[in-house]
Amino acid sequence: MKINTHNAQILLSAVSKAQYPQDDLPEIALAGRSNVGKSSFINTLLGRKNLARTSSKPGKTQQLNFYNIDDKLRFVDVPGYGYAKVSKAERAKWGKMIEEYLTNRDNLRAVVSLVDMRHEPTADDVQMYDFLKYYEIPVIIVATKADKIPRGKWNKHESIIKKKLDFDRSDRFVVFSSETRQGYDLAWDYILDSVQ
Repeated sequence: MKINTHNAQILLSAVSKAQYPQDDLPEIALAGRSNVGKSSFINTLLGRKNLARTSSKPGKTQQLNFYNIDDKLRFVDVPGYGYAKVSKAERAKWGKMIEEYLTNRDNLRAVVSLVDMRHEPTADDVQMYDFLKYYEIPVIIVATKADKIPRGKWNKHESIIKKKLDFDRSDRFVVFSSETRQGYDLAWDYILDSVQ
């Protein structure tokens, strides 16, 4: 599949199934805790500065944001998890919305699960990975902010992440940096492979 990544725009924001696009375009969901670099990841992959709004305030995305990419596939940005300043009720509402999307959406082909390469995955990261494995949803782990770690230590950090997640070797893993575009081609290869 050839994709013009620059031909991308935000299509709509949804909070329930009734608002999802009604067609059969394949979708890739993006999940990760607040401030893991999800918006930067989207912007880097699409070669745009501000298509996905990056914010210094984590917890900004409160809906499912659907991005149309060249009328061939969609990215679906789900609310970041693990952000403390949101009420429990609000978090539960997001959780239900995310779960409904991930478990019921026929268009969904894979989930890009983003983790911060500098740190051991959080309990939320592990829970998300376990959830995706339980529902047998294909997953691509993207370890962000690689530019903040000396290259010589990447392997060590990668193995810490994999160990903590109890990583399934049949899943895909990408070391990524939106600053240096490290992992850009590999991320696209895995995404396009999932939607073929």
